[in-house]
Parts: sequence; C-alpha cells; structure tokens
Amino acid sequence: MKLFRRCQRILILSLLSLSVFAPIVLVSHRLKYISSIGRKEFIEDLSNIKYRTDELRLEAIQQEASEDLKEPRLVVYEDKDLISVISHDSEKSKNAGDTTNALENSRNGTTHENKAADGQYQQRGVSYKSAEKEQFSQTVKKGQNILSTSNTVPDEKIKETKEVQYNHTVQTDPNVRSQSRKVMDENVKQMKDQVIRAKVYLKFASPGNNSQLVKELKLRIKELERVVGDATKDSDLSKSALQKMRYMESSLSKASQVFPDCSPMAAKLRAMTGSAEEQVQSQKKQASYLLHLAAGTTPKGLHCLSMRLTAEYFALEPEQRQLPNQQSLHDSELYHYVVFSDNILACAVVVNSTVSNAAEPEKIVLHVVTDSLNFPAISMWFLVNPPGKAKIQIQSTDSFEWLPTKYKNALMQNSSDPRYTSELNHLRFYLPNIFPKLSKIVLFDHDVVVQRDLTGLWKVNMKGKVNGAVGTCQRNEPSFRQMDTYINFSEPLVAKKFDVKTCTWAFGLNLFDLREWRRRNLTARYQKYLELGFRKPLWVAGTLPLGWLTFYNHTMNINTRWHILGLGYESGVARGNIERAAVIHYDGLMKPWLDIVIGKYKGYWSKYVNYDHPYLQQCNIHD
Repeated sequence: MKLFRRCQRILILSLLSLSVFAPIVLVSHRLKYISSIGRKEFIEDLSNIKYRTDELRLEAIQQEASEDLKEPRLVVYEDKDLISVISHDSEKSKNAGDTTNALENSRNGTTHENKAADGQYQQRGVSYKSAEKEQFSQTVKKGQNILSTSNTVPDEKIKETKEVQYNHTVQTDPNVRSQSRKVMDENVKQMKDQVIRAKVYLKFASPGNNSQLVKELKLRIKELERVVGDATKDSDLSKSALQKMRYMESSLSKASQVFPDCSPMAAKLRAMTGSAEEQVQSQKKQASYLLHLAAGTTPKGLHCLSMRLTAEYFALEPEQRQLPNQQSLHDSELYHYVVFSDNILACAVVVNSTVSNAAEPEKIVLHVVTDSLNFPAISMWFLVNPPGKAKIQIQSTDSFEWLPTKYKNALMQNSSDPRYTSELNHLRFYLPNIFPKLSKIVLFDHDVVVQRDLTGLWKVNMKGKVNGAVGTCQRNEPSFRQMDTYINFSEPLVAKKFDVKTCTWAFGLNLFDLREWRRRNLTARYQKYLELGFRKPLWVAGTLPLGWLTFYNHTMNINTRWHILGLGYESGVARGNIERAAVIHYDGLMKPWLDIVIGKYKGYWSKYVNYDHPYLQQCNIHD
C-alpha cells in the first residue's frame, strides 16, 4: 500500500512538472523564433502602422502649408548601418537605442509635424524605426532573461549599464563625437541655409513688389531669425522651431516655381559669397590692427608703477641711489647676463627667474640696459627688491658717449612699430662696446622666463663662432623662418652674398663670444647693412634680419631645449616642450604682462611676480 501511494505521488508530481515547464519551453522557443526570423517583418508592420497614424496627424497641416510640398522619400537603413556609426564593437552596438532616446521623445511632440521636410526628416524616420526595433529587442531579451534565469538583473541596472557603456563609447571614439556634433546642430544649419535662400529669392523681386509670395518670404525670414537667434545647437531651439522650418520650406518651394531658373540664383549666391568674404577680410584687418594697438600700448598699471618708482627714486639722497654689490661687475670669471628693456615687470621676471633657478647665484651678474626715461624707475625697483646673492647693474643709454650720432638718425625707419625703431633693440649689436672687459655674455630678450640653471650653457663649445642660438629652420615648427622671409633676395647684392636656404636662428637667448666679435669687427658689418637698408630695400624693418646678415656664417645652432619660442603667438606649443625648456620666450604680440596674453601660458611668467608687493597693489596690478 505504501509503495502504491509513493508511485501515485511521483506520477502526480511528474504531471505537474510537465504542465508547468512545457509551456515555458514552448514560449521560450517561440520568442527565440520571432527574434531571429520574424523580427524584421514584425517591426516593419509596426512601423507602417505608426507612420499611417503620423500621416493622418499631418494631413491638416499639409493642406494649410502648400499643396506643392512633396512627401519625402522614406529611406530605411539596416540595423548594422546605424550600429556602425555608434561603435565598431558588436557588443557596444546594443546602445544604439540610447542614442535615439532624445529623438524618440521629440517624436511624441513636434517631430511628426515635420515629416514633409527634406532629407533630415528621412533620417529622423530611420531613427524612429531603429528606436522601435531596439525597444522591441530589449523587450524580447528581458523576457528571455526572466524565463532562463532566477538571478535576473533589475531593469534599472540594465539601463544604467547601457548608459555607462554608451557614454564611454562616445567619449573614446572620435568618429562618434563628430557624428554627435553633426546631429546636434543639423537643424540650426538648415534654418540658416533656408534664410539665405529666402533672401536670394527676395533679391529677384522688383523693388516695391508687395505680392503675397514676397510678404510670405519676409514673414518666414523674420520667424526663423527670431527662432534661431544665437542658437548653436538643436537643443537651444524652441519647440516651434521645427514647425517654422517646415513652413519656410513650403514657402521656398513656392518661390522655386516662380523662379525656376538656376543661373540667377547661382549668380546671386556668388555675389553674396564675395560680399561675405570681403566682410571677413575687413574684420580680420580690424582685429589685427586692434591686436597691434593693444601690444603697443602701455597698460595703466605699468604706467602707474613707473611713475611711483620714479618719484620714490628722486626722493632719495644721491648716496642712497647706489645699488649694492657693485664690485667685480666686469669679472670674466663670473656668469654675465644682459637684458635691454624699458619694462619694469619684464626685467623683474627675467632677474627673479634667472637667480631663483641658478645653482650658484653668487656667480651671476645681471646687466639691465634701459633708456634715460625709465632708468630711475628700474633702479628704484631693484633698490627695493635686490636679487639676493647675485649682482645687478643698471645702465642708461645716455651714459654711452661713444655711441655715434648717425646711429640714432639711422633708426628712423618706415615703421610705426616701436619694437623696430627702438634704440634698445639695436644696442645689442654694440655689446663689445658696452662691455669692453668681458669675453662672453648671454643676451636675454625681456619677454623670456628662465626655468633651469644655465651653467651648462657657458660650457658649450662655440667652435670659433660668435653667436650661439637656437635654429628656426625646421619647416614643421611654428617658429620656422627662411632667409627670404624678411630679406629681399631679388636684390643682386643680397643674392650674391647670402644663401636663401641657410638655417636661420632666433634672438631671445644668445650666447656671444665677444672676443671673436671684436676680432671679426661685426659691429662695423652691422652698421654697413643698416645704412644700405635705407638706400635699398634689402630687409624688412626690425633687428632680426639685420642679425641674420651680421652674423651670417658666424652662428652655431645650440640644442633646442635651451630656448623654446612661440608663447606669444602660437597656442599649440606642447606643454612637455615648455616644461623641459631652460628658457621660454613670449615672442610675438601677446606678451604676458598684457591682457591679450594666451591664458594657458601666463602662469609660467606670473609665478615670478610678487603680486602682493605694495607697489603692485597700489597700482592695481594683479594676476
């Protein structure tokens, strides 16, 4: 009896198990069959139903706009086409549905109102289909997961994981980013194009023409310009923007029937293009003029600083105006650096950066040469802020009694840029006269910052050359200059003596062998070319081409890590190159003490300025 009951119990349990699991197996097989075989037909049927309802919703609007407006050709793309845009990885293609979420949301509101537009609306139709396919696919997958495993991940987790995967794909794939940008501003671009086309059609109308079409085009232009405004991407547009765009397309379709000839349209567009190019060139010239004006203007804070320091200097007794450590200023065993400048802050940064990065600051002598106007202010600054263990000397151009009178007259060049006519810039060619007891000296431009100890520079073998400088002869570098950039090689005198392919170099950090300079009498050579340049157009205004001519065949290229250029005009200088360089140079117009400085480079300069100094605070000079 017990055996009978046991068998009966097993039979009942078996039947129950069969009745429970058999439907599950059958349903699971059916879902898999739909997903793999019948999915495409099912989705197309579903899409056709939805588009039929869309057409019914659009019927009233289409009748109001224009009977001539044609329904766009429906283009259907395969899933793989959409997936290839999103990612090259088949696993990441599951996130394609996420990319259409925004379009799916807008479809419920305004997107269906715009089906009768151009090719952009075809793309939207494809996106809707893709979204619906993906949504159905996700539903099927969820069903499979529920039936196949008891440890099911919640829907929120699945959605969150997909969003993370999609965001990672967009951030790492440049093709996805560019595609996203195109989608984001597609409507804005199309609206602006429509406005241009409408204005061209208005040009065809005779003056005083107030026909219905002219009024309609003017109205549509105003509507679109008001809707677009300052928008740069589609998300900035209002909800009515797409409807306004469709109305404009309808009006343009009417105008194309009134003016069917393409030749006048092409002529008008060419004329408008030429006018736009002229405006662009005019704006560029104006921007260049303003940039040069800003570069040549002394900031109010620097002017205030100069006035305060000058007043303080003349308030001192004569014996108090003497700088400390004035002994051994011409000792050849020390490291001598010179800067020609009329800018107090620029001099301060050159001195501070040189001394603070020196391994042996007590062996450094810094020479600042300035004009008589700025001599009191610069002297007062270094009286208040001495350079630590280093020695400093301030000299005025008025003390150079040996300077020939004709030299100053020769500087009257045909240039409005003070950088080219500045007496201080040309004085670099008289270094052997300014420092008669020295055998070597390093020349700084006042717009440089020293970042490393320069002791190794003094050990460079000059190989009998006079000038040691970084070359600017690499064509792939922003600082590239060829000899004919500033020198006129059409002159027989120049073409005969110089090779246009000779490697050029830069001022800013230059190691000069003054003994070789004196022996070769290169100062006389400079004076010769300076005078010739005013009789014949041999070179462009400035000291750089004169330097190329004067030190031709007397210059040795040093390692580029000693001196890096371009921080005053080139925004693409690599950060690694900047940080490895011993000296960085803000050559160009965008100086670090001006508001037009390239922002990401200013920190390398401003770290050597004490903005808490009372003089700077009083003159409102801040970082």
